[in-house]
Amino acid sequence: MSTSPVSVSPSSCPQQETAYRILFIIGLCHLLNDSIQSIIPAMFPILEKSMGLSFSQLGIIAFSLNMVSSIMQPVIGMATDKNPIPFALPIGLTFTLFGVLGLAFAPKYEWVVISVLFIGLGSAVFHPEGSRVAYMAAGPRRGLAQSIYQVGGNTGQALAPVITALILVPLGQMGAAWFTVVAAIAVGLLIYIAFWYTGRLQQELSVLDRKKQILTHKKKKISKGVWGALILILFLIFARSWYISGMTNFYAFYAIEKYSFTIGESQLFLFAFLISGALGTFFGGPLADRFGKKSIIFFSMTLTVPLSLLIPFVPSAAAFILLVLSGFILMSSFSVTVVYAQELIPGKIGTMAGLTVGLAFGMGAIGSVALGYIADTFGLANMIVFTGFLPVLGLLTLLLPSDSTVSEWNTKKI
Repeated sequence: MSTSPVSVSPSSCPQQETAYRILFIIGLCHLLNDSIQSIIPAMFPILEKSMGLSFSQLGIIAFSLNMVSSIMQPVIGMATDKNPIPFALPIGLTFTLFGVLGLAFAPKYEWVVISVLFIGLGSAVFHPEGSRVAYMAAGPRRGLAQSIYQVGGNTGQALAPVITALILVPLGQMGAAWFTVVAAIAVGLLIYIAFWYTGRLQQELSVLDRKKQILTHKKKKISKGVWGALILILFLIFARSWYISGMTNFYAFYAIEKYSFTIGESQLFLFAFLISGALGTFFGGPLADRFGKKSIIFFSMTLTVPLSLLIPFVPSAAAFILLVLSGFILMSSFSVTVVYAQELIPGKIGTMAGLTVGLAFGMGAIGSVALGYIADTFGLANMIVFTGFLPVLGLLTLLLPSDSTVSEWNTKKI
């Protein structure tokens, strides 16, 4: 359903009150979407046993899921910046529903890959448009709105190990069929959101607004400094995503091997890492409002380094504590990097959300294949040790322009 040929710019839209009902609904839909997506790596131990898959094949499954989402999110974000499509949200989750059905009944490896492609496509549609809904519902509280939206997704990811222990371990691959109900609920909620989205667009987009936005987009040029900062923030997302990919996709295997855990016990450790990451995501936004986005990005990565380096070498009880701390600290920069990129290039809400969130999945996809190869070639333990060094790249945050510099660039209209 097309409603406008241009993006909704914050400078041209009237100030609205924060629509908390919409924020909580879109946050819940983000939780449902990402919980579905996260059952795929959570199913790896089950698929490895039932189909006899190698670590490299498991990495390719993660690559198929995440790369489709990564490539399509910026494309969809750019398209909907110019021409918002409210009903793309329920349509995207319908693709996810079919992918979940395919995953539950997949008879062999190739069908698993095809099924996760559908799930990845649904996620690619949801994320940039979901971020736009959060922006439109934010009113004057953009930081809070982004936190509510992002924590929904990260909580959904954190639920995957619990889902594995309670549903997938006892029911096996067929247990994934239960998530068609989750997808159907999300589709219903997103139909409601799509009607609200359409009404809000009609309120905000007047003929004069469109003309002003067209003139603004024609005059605006992106400087070399902005391009450099954008490339650097994307590289930092790359480093963070590789680490998270290594932990979410392979740490369960490491815990089973090192501590003689059952699948359920290993998933509990993974759940602790992910749920603490969801909490870190929520608190990262308010902390960035107080101490600055660059500072939070820097400290979230560098303070993770000693924890990530110790995790492979400590007893299980200490590993649990370190996983909780590292998850909270590292993921505190998740929503902050999204907001930082959106402020670098104002008016490109969907594009920047697609690049930052989508790239996180894409870089995780490449990381899954590379880390799977390292595990197969050099051993799982060595791969986990190598992964612990990735947060060191957070030192490059020092090269990012400060928050005040980004604000000055925006004042000059780049």
